[in-house]
Amino acid sequence: MVDIEADGPIPGDYSMISFGAVVVEPGLERTFYGELRPISEEWVPEALAVSGFTREQVMTFAEPEGVMRSFAGWLGTVASGQPMFISDNNGFDWQFINWYFHHFTGSNPFGFSSTNLGSLYTGLVRDTSRNSKHLRRTRHIHNPVDDARGNAEALMAMRDGMGLQMRL
Repeated sequence: MVDIEADGPIPGDYSMISFGAVVVEPGLERTFYGELRPISEEWVPEALAVSGFTREQVMTFAEPEGVMRSFAGWLGTVASGQPMFISDNNGFDWQFINWYFHHFTGSNPFGFSSTNLGSLYTGLVRDTSRNSKHLRRTRHIHNPVDDARGNAEALMAMRDGMGLQMRL
C-alpha cells in the first residue's frame, strides 16, 4: 500500500515531497518512508501545506534519485516477485511513483499497473457511492506511512470481513 504527498497536481511540473509504503500483512510493521527534495521551482502553497512541511524544509530533503533507488531496493527485500501497487487514490499516487521511478531509476518495480483501493471496495459492496474510509483504524493525517497503514487496514478488513481474495 502506497501513499504520497506532493506540492502540486502533476509530476514533472511539480514535486513529490514524501511517500510511504506498508507491506500488507498481519501487523503492518514493514514500512518505507521517503522525503524528496523538490525537482521544480513550481509549487502550490496549498498543496504543500497539506503535508505540514514548509518550502524551506522540503528544500533540505534528499535527492530523489537516491530515495527512489532505496525504495526499489527495499521493495526487492519485501516482495517475492513483482510487488503490487495499491493506493487509495491511485490516479494521483501512481502517477508520481511511476514518473519518479522511470525518471530517476529507469524502471518501475511495480510494473505498469496499479490498483485503486476505493474501486475494490465499491465493487465488493456493489455501490459506487460508498467508500472504504470507515474501515481504517489509523487516522488519516497526511503522514504517508500512517495514511498507507490506514488504507492497508481497510484492505485487510475487506479480506477478513467481506470476502476479498488476496495474496499475502
